[in-house]
Amino acid sequence: MTTLFIADLHLDAERPQITELLGRFLREEARGADALYILGDLFEAWVGDDDPSETGAFVAAALRQVADAGTPVGFIHGNRDFLLGRGYAARAGMSLLAEPSVVMLYGRPALLSHGDTLCTGDVAYQQFRAQTRDPAWQAQFLAQPLQARLAFARQARQASRAHQSGLADAGTMETITDVAPAAVAATFALYGVDLMIHGHTHRPAVHELEVDGRPRQRIVLGDWYEQGSVLRVDRGGSRLEALA
Repeated sequence: MTTLFIADLHLDAERPQITELLGRFLREEARGADALYILGDLFEAWVGDDDPSETGAFVAAALRQVADAGTPVGFIHGNRDFLLGRGYAARAGMSLLAEPSVVMLYGRPALLSHGDTLCTGDVAYQQFRAQTRDPAWQAQFLAQPLQARLAFARQARQASRAHQSGLADAGTMETITDVAPAAVAATFALYGVDLMIHGHTHRPAVHELEVDGRPRQRIVLGDWYEQGSVLRVDRGGSRLEALA
């Protein structure tokens, strides 16, 4: 049996082929897995569980079928869907997990995270993250009309693109938007694990490193902008693969 990990799908109506790819993956593989973990940014934007989008409804129904078939589905919030709440999670049959969370993978503890907290060099983003994770800010935002929230999401995406463009122009895109080695080392030390799995950076890779004299492994999931990306873990090891 296999445990599956995906992240950074950024689903929206503009890329229906990726939503269809997810649907096929859920039908053909996820239903038979030991567990499925979604490590954030399932959606390009999420402004509240009252969002009536067809994409959201399709994904909820497809995930519910996975859960009903006996495969547990765990979800960690990303930087695009941090407002996904208990209502939508219940519709989709997902369990909302803390950021980060430690789970047992065939006898080996693994730290699961979206990964954005490791990018400490992006000071502007970390300030935005701190503001939008505040419960008071979220309550005030969710109290606004749906159209106002959708407009905010559009503005936030534009601001994010402008921020990344500015970093690219300054030649700091690669370093600022990737994880900080010191943050990675500190996280390994804090949780006492030797395996970390996360997304966010859109840089799929398996990193072998040493922290405090111990070998560690950091697996970074890929995004789903052009194709799928899935990490398959079983008792024999792990495989990070593209999904077409």
